[in-house]
Amino acid sequence: MPLDQIDDNGEDQKEMSFFDHIDELRKHLFRSTIAIAIASVFLFLNKHFVFDVVLFGPLHKDFLSYQALCKLSYMVKGTDEYCFKDIGFVLSNISMTGQFTQHLWISFIGGLIVAFPVVLWQFWSFIKPALSNKEIKYARGLVFYSSILFFAGIFFGYFLLSPMSISFLGSYKVSDLVSNEINLESYVSFISTMTFATGLIFEMPILVYFLVKIGLIGATFMRKYRKHSFVIILIIAAVITPSPDMASMLMMALPLYALYELSIFVALRVEKNRIR
Repeated sequence: MPLDQIDDNGEDQKEMSFFDHIDELRKHLFRSTIAIAIASVFLFLNKHFVFDVVLFGPLHKDFLSYQALCKLSYMVKGTDEYCFKDIGFVLSNISMTGQFTQHLWISFIGGLIVAFPVVLWQFWSFIKPALSNKEIKYARGLVFYSSILFFAGIFFGYFLLSPMSISFLGSYKVSDLVSNEINLESYVSFISTMTFATGLIFEMPILVYFLVKIGLIGATFMRKYRKHSFVIILIIAAVITPSPDMASMLMMALPLYALYELSIFVALRVEKNRIR
C-alpha cells in the first residue's frame, strides 16, 4: 500500500512511486542502524559496566532483586527460603574467541535495547504519511507508550525473571557427583534472550490496539474469555518459571494478567473512539 499523505476526505495529497517508497524506507532503516551502532559502540567501550555491573549483577548476593526476595521471604514465611545463598556454578570460556564474540553480541543487543525508541520513531515516521489526520490523532503517543511497555518488560525480565532462573537452575543438581560449569556463551544467551523476549511480550497492549483497529478482536471477546486467558497465563507462567513453587509462578502470572487487563482497557478505548 503506497504511503501517500491522505486528508480527512480520503483524497491523496501527494503520490509517491514505488522507488520513492523504497528510498524513504532506506533512509529510515539507515537512521535506525546508525542509532543502534552508536549505542552498541558506547556499550562496547564500557565493558566493565556492561558485564560486571549489569550482565553479571544477578551473580552477586547483594543484587537488588535478591535482597527484596529475601525480605519478602522473612515477611511471608519467617525463614530465608527465598534468600539467595549460592551461585551454584562457575562461569567458564572454552573458545579462543568466546569472550570477544560475546562482548560483540551483548553490545549489539544492548544497543538495540537502548536505541529501541529511536527505531520505533523511525518506523512511525515511515508509516505516518499513509494515515489520515484522525488516525494520526488516535495513534498519538504510540512511540512513547510502546517504549514504556518495552522497558517495563526489560526491567521485569532482568530484575525478576532472570534472577529467579539463575537462582534455581544454577544450583540445581541431579547428583552431588556432577558440578555445574556454565559456558559464558550459554549464560549470555540465556540472560539476553530472556530479557529481550520479555520486553517484546510487554508490547501486548500495543498489539491488541492494532488487532482491534483492524477488527480481528474486540473488548467483548477478550472479556468473555477472561477466565480462559487467565488459565493460559498460569500455564505459560508455570512453563517459563524455573522454580516449581506456587509463589514464583504467581509472581510471573500476575504481571502478565495485568497486561491482559490493560489490553482490554485499550480495546475499549479504541472501540469508543470508533463509535465517536
